[in-house]
Amino acid sequence: MKAACHVVALSSIALIGLMTPGAPHAQTGGVCIPVSERTTELGCFVHAEQRLRALPRGPLYWHIDRFPSRTSAVAARKVNGTVVEILGQIWLFTIAGKSWHRSAGEHVADVGPLKLPEAKTFMATYMEGNFKPGMQSTVHRHPGAEAWFVLSGAQCLETPHGEYIGRPGAPAVIVPPGEPMLLTGVGKEQGHWLVLILMDATMPRGSPADDWTPNHTCERAEANQLAN
Repeated sequence: MKAACHVVALSSIALIGLMTPGAPHAQTGGVCIPVSERTTELGCFVHAEQRLRALPRGPLYWHIDRFPSRTSAVAARKVNGTVVEILGQIWLFTIAGKSWHRSAGEHVADVGPLKLPEAKTFMATYMEGNFKPGMQSTVHRHPGAEAWFVLSGAQCLETPHGEYIGRPGAPAVIVPPGEPMLLTGVGKEQGHWLVLILMDATMPRGSPADDWTPNHTCERAEANQLAN
């Protein structure tokens, strides 16, 4: 069984729109779309939304487990657990306290701690991101924390607090509620990542962040890497 990877929070991202430099929109038409409407590999796709209940006190984590079949994942699912198929694999995602453990499957990661927004009800939105190097999100924010778990490739996130790189084996990048952000695919291969937004269930999933102008440090880093 693969060893579990404990992921520490830094500051993260999420996707409401995608853009490629020099083009008006990426292949999804500029927004994250339901996976049922998918017509291409590249882009941002919403796989599941789950209203959360009976959240424990104390720090919350996104527990990521992999299963050989949907039947086995459903059998292991507990409160605030969601089963999805992403990139040809069956995943059980659970929002719970740090000490929570599943009863079966392959434990992959614990992502957190996650900061909850001020809200009466909460939603976990699970997405899949597939970026070529140079692809970008729009400048945006979410009504909750967003986190990635990078499976392949690399991403660079710019926020007002700096620049953060996400890649396999590195700490997850977690953005606190309401923070503006710009995501860029970097490196030399296509990136694939799992995405969580832990949000106010009464709010839209995301909105433009017109009050912040990024310095585009990730774009310059990507250009320098391609030049070398």
